Amino acid sequence: MGSTNVVGILGGMGPAAGADFVRLFVQACAQELRARGEPVHDQAFPEHWLAQVPVPDRTRALGSTEQGAHQPLEPMLQALGRLAAVGSRAVAIACNTAHAWHGRLQERFPQVELLHMARETAQHLSAQGARGVALMATEGTYRVRLYEEALAEAGLACHIPSDTERLAITRGIFEGVKADNMVLAEQCFSEVALRLAERHGPVTIIMGCTEVPLGLQGSAAVAGLDLVDPAQVLATALARRAYRAS
Repeated sequence: MGSTNVVGILGGMGPAAGADFVRLFVQACAQELRARGEPVHDQAFPEHWLAQVPVPDRTRALGSTEQGAHQPLEPMLQALGRLAAVGSRAVAIACNTAHAWHGRLQERFPQVELLHMARETAQHLSAQGARGVALMATEGTYRVRLYEEALAEAGLACHIPSDTERLAITRGIFEGVKADNMVLAEQCFSEVALRLAERHGPVTIIMGCTEVPLGLQGSAAVAGLDLVDPAQVLATALARRAYRAS
């Protein structure tokens, strides 16, 4: 087997999502090894680093023009610097809304390939032949049109939930997953997903917040829906970079 590249994961937004991203990445590495016809064993996995740092709320920061400790850029820069210092060639950000600062992070660390979750997801859906797409996300992600712009570049239109549905998603994120109330999270997320499918037909629903897949894990209510997890798409992209020849 050839050499691998060191890669990094910028987490902490929230910690459960960062930890779950490592699981997705390890699964993606195993799939990459099988696709290459190589055996899966401990020594075949690449060196990868997780930076779980406390980062201020991204959505709240996007709603404020004031500078200060409530802004997430500085702690993300510090964490990315640590990942670069240990030799990470590529880094994935385990938070959708944090990609609002993707450009400034990449500008400060040009030596690191900072993957873009929304663009990777849009390219994946385009390659899969997706037609209709709906988005479940944070208010911050909607505000900066993170997915709408990436999907438009890939030739895909995006359906956005109603104001009431967006409030339910927010409740599921903050009062549900982040407060460790998974029953509430599943209730909020599944109701919105089912309404989107009812209103727009057989669309692909992007779970565009890393808390949404955590809240819908094992949910029988959404078993028949076409759900895509951008974190899983991003983990696969990071695994490809880890095994790509230098």
